[in-house]
Amino acid sequence: MSDAKTRYAEIHERSLRDPQGFWGEAAREIDWFEPAKKVFDPSMGIYGRWFAGGVVNTCFNAVDRHVKNGRANQPAIIYDSPLTDKITSLTYAELQREVEALGAVMQDLGVTKGDRVVIYMPMVPEAPIAMLACARIGAIHSVVFGGFASKELATRIDDAKPKLVFSASCGVEPGRIVQYKPLLDEAIRLASFKPDACIILQRPQHECDLTAGRDHDWASLRQKALDAGKRADCVPVLATDPLYILYTSGTTGVPKGVVRDNGGHMVALKWSMFNHYGVEPGEVWWSASDIGWVVGHSYIVYGPLFHGNTTILYEGKPIGTPDAGAFWRVISQHKVAALFTAPTAFRAIKKEDPDGALMKKYDLSCFRTLFLAGERADPPTVEWAQARLQRPVIDHWWQTETGWAIVGNPVGIGVLPVKPGSATVPMPGYQVDIVDEAAKPVPAGTTGSIVVKLPLPPSCLPTLWQQEDRCREAYFSEFPGYYKTSDAGYKDDDGYVFVMGRTDDIINVAGHRLSTGGMEEILASHPDVAECAVLGIKDDLKGEIPCGFLVLKSGAARGANEVESEVVGMVRDKIGPVAAFKRAVIVPRLPKTRSGKILRGTMKKIADGEPWTMPATIEDPKALDDISTALQVKTPEKA
Repeated sequence: MSDAKTRYAEIHERSLRDPQGFWGEAAREIDWFEPAKKVFDPSMGIYGRWFAGGVVNTCFNAVDRHVKNGRANQPAIIYDSPLTDKITSLTYAELQREVEALGAVMQDLGVTKGDRVVIYMPMVPEAPIAMLACARIGAIHSVVFGGFASKELATRIDDAKPKLVFSASCGVEPGRIVQYKPLLDEAIRLASFKPDACIILQRPQHECDLTAGRDHDWASLRQKALDAGKRADCVPVLATDPLYILYTSGTTGVPKGVVRDNGGHMVALKWSMFNHYGVEPGEVWWSASDIGWVVGHSYIVYGPLFHGNTTILYEGKPIGTPDAGAFWRVISQHKVAALFTAPTAFRAIKKEDPDGALMKKYDLSCFRTLFLAGERADPPTVEWAQARLQRPVIDHWWQTETGWAIVGNPVGIGVLPVKPGSATVPMPGYQVDIVDEAAKPVPAGTTGSIVVKLPLPPSCLPTLWQQEDRCREAYFSEFPGYYKTSDAGYKDDDGYVFVMGRTDDIINVAGHRLSTGGMEEILASHPDVAECAVLGIKDDLKGEIPCGFLVLKSGAARGANEVESEVVGMVRDKIGPVAAFKRAVIVPRLPKTRSGKILRGTMKKIADGEPWTMPATIEDPKALDDISTALQVKTPEKA
């Protein structure tokens, strides 16, 4: 066994054998007002609570302590916006000043410890400043992704009942301005609960009118607080108090508000920055996501700031701002050591620049590691990135509910061999099992439900916001003693975990359970395919049959019929006739959310001829027209 494998095995085994000792040591990296009375208290909550009785402040650990400990003049946040042609930075000392002032503004508006605050913002520095200001005064923030429309924002306002809302006059997308204020106004009109006040950031790209008596101009309040020397101190909170509520995307009806606590969140994220991601304090880290998603919470804002890194806040796209070399420009210009992004970003880059020619324009000598998560990293994309970057490309897997990696490759502990298609191995604190419907473990290589043995490690959800019964039902009832991930996959003989998709992405073809992820892996290996999605669509005879949707690489020479025929043959050769894969269609693009996730559920409804509604988070509504058109061209074959 290699040194890295031995080290990993010892650390992981210890984390499961002695979790209190393991996480108690990790907690020494956090500054506490009062240490925990119990590292883990099994009598609290659904499955127990971490750092019970501890008193702490998240903002102090993200900002103030670095100012005190010699990082005052180090950049904390670099804001890079190709959409507005603007690059600015905030040092840790400047960030502290801004957060102190905004915290004082909030307190003047009556916001106190335990109050909720909704943040509905584009990717601008004021958004993480608002998050940190909430944490500073003990308020609970709920960031709502700026791509959500009024109805979705209204449901979150009704659930969180915020005293205050932070927003902006507009967001900026390639070629268009998105006006936020009308969406906010309509959301408040629709919501039964009315916030006391809104603080609006006026952006120069589009200014909006403010509602008298409710709305306040951000810049004016900020300047008054600074001129008056107002400063909010860090309010002590319990480690088990909520830091934030984050609503899971795609929910209907009453949304699921995942609660993140203060203490466990800090301990796990601080531990992960070096042990999982391999970055040292002071280095530049970039998570190319949005603060509206869990990746943005954990690894644009909190994780890197806990660790004393410089974090990049990027308002742009992987392609088109201005071209498919955008990521390489940011890495080179800001000397980024590691990048974390979604596989869809690299599929987009690969489609536009299949030979990686734009990469050669930039000095990437500072760059060590690429991390991928958020959706399944198909092996062809991993292999493409690895071949061109000549750097480790590390897939990992986690969820909004956990806040950090369940399965990954622990770069700081020692890089384990990469197996394309696998997120590698369970991280310390997680016992990951693959089980059948009766919660019995299945043999290696057998697909089943992926579950995590209780108790969950620090940072994972203790509950849903004011919905504890729903939390038990959704996550802890189906597999007693386990947390249900709702993902399906398998482990190989080495213990590597292969996440093949959501459990509802396992299709049943004439009684055979088949993974759409496995078929996508085969389709993506075709030299002309840039990206793909496989769905199970209704079939009178077999129940479901798979259908593949393909996007071809730019400049692909062969015709659609030829490629479609070849991929059908590839699936038949590698999986066999049992897959009943007889249909592939080429589309110009796949419908996705603004965070890059393919809208499989909506695609399936279109394919099955069921009623569907336009998803609130869709990036390009015309992509659904492409699906409808493609399916009208070909009718499902009956086998």
